[in-house]
Amino acid sequence: MLVPSLMDGLLLGFVYGIAAMGLSLIWGVMDVINLAHGPIIALGMFGIYLGFTGLGLNPYLMLILVIGGGLLLGVLIYWVAVHRVINAPHLSTLLATFAVNMIIIGIATAIFTTSPRNVDFNLGGFPVGPITLPWTRILAALASVLVTALLYLFLYQTRPGKAIRAVSDNRAAAELMGIPTSWILALAFGLGTMLAAISGGLISTFFPFTILAGSSYELKSFVICVLGGLGNPLGALIGGLLLGALEGIIPAFMETSWVPVLEFVLFVLILLVRPQGLLGSKT
Repeated sequence: MLVPSLMDGLLLGFVYGIAAMGLSLIWGVMDVINLAHGPIIALGMFGIYLGFTGLGLNPYLMLILVIGGGLLLGVLIYWVAVHRVINAPHLSTLLATFAVNMIIIGIATAIFTTSPRNVDFNLGGFPVGPITLPWTRILAALASVLVTALLYLFLYQTRPGKAIRAVSDNRAAAELMGIPTSWILALAFGLGTMLAAISGGLISTFFPFTILAGSSYELKSFVICVLGGLGNPLGALIGGLLLGALEGIIPAFMETSWVPVLEFVLFVLILLVRPQGLLGSKT
């Protein structure tokens, strides 16, 4: 039982990784902890659900629309709620993104209620020796790897990506070099929310969900960011794999209800022993 559970956990860990990568990207570029991350993950789930049930679209085709919608939503949230408090104390940005959190949950609850939804999409399984891996999880893991690779290519090989890195390193110097920092910060925030929406869309293909489901994945993203190193996207992916492996191993030895307990014990231990995470810097 351990091997299938571990494989499932690792495949799920890739998706956890890109959810945390969005949170980590926003923090690394603008020192903002996005408390609206969970509802955006849930909106990604409902985007796939509405496209699949209402329009009959393939979930992976609908994911393209979710990507665009997540990017635009992130840019909108930045200009409406974050831009004016970007240089304020951290409490101001926390309250701003928390307000967005409550607005999204309130509106979405009124529209969708809190009834569980499910994307009934089954592609069968892929046999690997004595175990069979669901194709939905394999494709979600492959999509996560592809998204990670494209993000790195964007950040390191394109002019806007290099501008994001410059603003992250030194915002004042980037402004002196003529980089429009406000628009670059909006783009970075949009990319972070886009990653959250992608992870939600992928998760919707194998778990039931409600509009409140994103909160649990937001908490997992915090654990992963601390584990991998807050502000380090690659660390977020590695942290996601470690957390996914942990979720796969624990149920083989004890009740599933112990999973969140041990996850947050790990969270506290990392903060005590290595607060910068596995790949984070000390400064």
